[in-house]
Amino acid sequence: MGQKKDLTGSEKSKIVRYLAEGCSSLKIAKLLKRDHRTIKRFIQNSQQGRKKRVEKPRRKITAHELRKVKCAAAKMPLATSLAIFQSCNITGVPKSTRCAILRDMAKVRKAERRPPLNKTHKLKRQDWAKKYLKTDFSKVLWTDEMRVSLDGPDGWARGWIGKGQRAPVRLRRQQGGGGVLVWAGIIKDELVGPFRVEDGVKLNSQSYCQFLEDTFFKQWYRKKSASFKKNMIFMQDNAPSHASKYSTAWLARKGIKEEKLMTWPPCSPDLNPIENLWSIIKCEIYKEGKQYTSLNSVWEAVVAAARNVDGEQIKTLTESMDGRLLSVLAKKGGYIGR
Repeated sequence: MGQKKDLTGSEKSKIVRYLAEGCSSLKIAKLLKRDHRTIKRFIQNSQQGRKKRVEKPRRKITAHELRKVKCAAAKMPLATSLAIFQSCNITGVPKSTRCAILRDMAKVRKAERRPPLNKTHKLKRQDWAKKYLKTDFSKVLWTDEMRVSLDGPDGWARGWIGKGQRAPVRLRRQQGGGGVLVWAGIIKDELVGPFRVEDGVKLNSQSYCQFLEDTFFKQWYRKKSASFKKNMIFMQDNAPSHASKYSTAWLARKGIKEEKLMTWPPCSPDLNPIENLWSIIKCEIYKEGKQYTSLNSVWEAVVAAARNVDGEQIKTLTESMDGRLLSVLAKKGGYIGR
């Protein structure tokens, strides 16, 4: 019965079971044919419990070095802690200390996604802002599409979980499990829609116009007065199905042409207030990392969330346009955020 260094996982389980049955350490050693000292050592270590981690003191960083780190973090967005400290010629600092120091002066953030703006885009954005600077935006119908998936955007299924609680199980599916394409519009304090694009339909010029005919024109526009139709300005972005010759001619036959059809600058989702409405709806339907099991269920969630958006919220969005135009001019056509 020679002495061995380590107990196997199976042997450890048996020791725990034998102890629960009231067996002594000597008897357990005989049953497992292991050295008595090995069994006693395992029992003693188990009874002592896990030792608490002792926090080691941080390496002292001088005030001058802290200023250098702060400047480097400002000049090197999205850089790692190691790269920031190396640029300051500060060596010998462990990762935990680097991160602890940076947490006092910076945050871990993802890069913001935005469309690329070249010189031509900026000039067109400025021309657009000057053209519509005196427009009554309460008469503009802002429209756009949004795709919602069963799983929601990546990274949204995060939140605080109490100590001792397990994180809920989250399904993994290809491409977010599929999705639903939604169209809607906002004007003054009113929400138009939302309307669901039929599953499997790819929006080209013909299908887009047919969709508008079946939803927007039949269910909303026809009910409006002649004076309303005369003053309303229709806004849509420059998606191929929107800006094609076919769609433009079709809208013209519906009376939406010339000054009644707003021109739109390229790469400018930040100027469309309905993008903020999509954010409100997505935050509601995907809160607490919620997932859906069918396309109908996620569509029902979109409809319910849209109903909860009151007129004051929509009015705040549409009334923000004057400020957006001034921001575009102040930034010389640059991106203004949302």
